[in-house]
Amino acid sequence: MTDMTENQRQPHIQGNSGAQAGYLSCPVCEAFCPVQAGPHCERCGAHLHLRDPHSLSKAAAYLIAAYILYIPANLLPVMHTETIFGAEDDTILSGVVVLLSTGSWPLALLVFFASIMVPLLKLFSLTLLLISSWRRSRWLPLPRTRLFRLVEAVGRWSMLDIYVVMVLVALVQFQSLASVYPGGGAFAFAAVVVLTMLSAQHFDSRLIWDTIETHHE
Repeated sequence: MTDMTENQRQPHIQGNSGAQAGYLSCPVCEAFCPVQAGPHCERCGAHLHLRDPHSLSKAAAYLIAAYILYIPANLLPVMHTETIFGAEDDTILSGVVVLLSTGSWPLALLVFFASIMVPLLKLFSLTLLLISSWRRSRWLPLPRTRLFRLVEAVGRWSMLDIYVVMVLVALVQFQSLASVYPGGGAFAFAAVVVLTMLSAQHFDSRLIWDTIETHHE
């Protein structure tokens, strides 16, 4: 039998977290403060805590509100247009249909993905993260952390429809034959985006790894 290599003889060493090393991260200035220094940050004076005790409840509250507003965001018109031929209301989905009927399928796919699929995927992703953390699941911690970082990164790009409506409102108001106004769906959609961003902001991703560290201790 061949001898074990030096690397194989070495025991597996697991990295320690900041809390295990005796440090806490400031939630305001992100400075690393020793636990012995007290309950306040040495740099900015903010209150220090190992984990936000209300992280899951705050994130869940924002997420539930986003789910509720997602319905009127897709049912109410996001844009109201008045011309000499009459008035017309357009929802996000009707706008996608109009773009498809005029042959602008790349733009239609972009609007559909950014304004309908991305917010829905964000809602489902945050739901998965919150439920798995609440149940203290040890299932795939690294992919779940990457999923959370992805949700954070794409948050601002969900505002594509709002950007388009506001640009149209600003441009068309210079014309005398037409007027464009944002509808109730635009405000509901903007609220959904903001609420999902707040939910992600209040979710402490370190909760994903706490169960793993406890399991290996």
